[in-house]
Amino acid sequence: MSVPTAGTVELGTELPPLTARIRRSDLVRYAGASGDFNPIHWNPRVAREVGLPDVIAHGMYTMALGARMLTDWLVDPTRLVEYSVRFVRPVVVPDTDEGVEVRFGGKVVDKRDDGLYRVDVTAECGGEKVFGAARAFVRLD
Repeated sequence: MSVPTAGTVELGTELPPLTARIRRSDLVRYAGASGDFNPIHWNPRVAREVGLPDVIAHGMYTMALGARMLTDWLVDPTRLVEYSVRFVRPVVVPDTDEGVEVRFGGKVVDKRDDGLYRVDVTAECGGEKVFGAARAFVRLD
């Protein structure tokens, strides 16, 4: 994959999309790595007791998958300067071998005076938005 540069990227450039499959086993691994053992991420009874339809993925895990889409495109992860996400819908992870798919996309929408490019990031699961106001600032030079 070629490294995007200011000379090869224009406003409106779409990033290569990423489709990630999330299974409950991924949630267990993420919980172990992050230390976030909140039972809404592994116990369906607790998830339902707090009003969720079932076990949900960690928000920070889905955010990290969006960051992976960005760093795959940038090639050099140090070029990702800032990244923020507002979560608008949980990712429900069924207890199946297939789990659930989340589709990530991005589009270059602005260039700041300091030379950083703004990329708006999208995440969808089951045809519904997962992220709102998700954006990254990247260095292309």
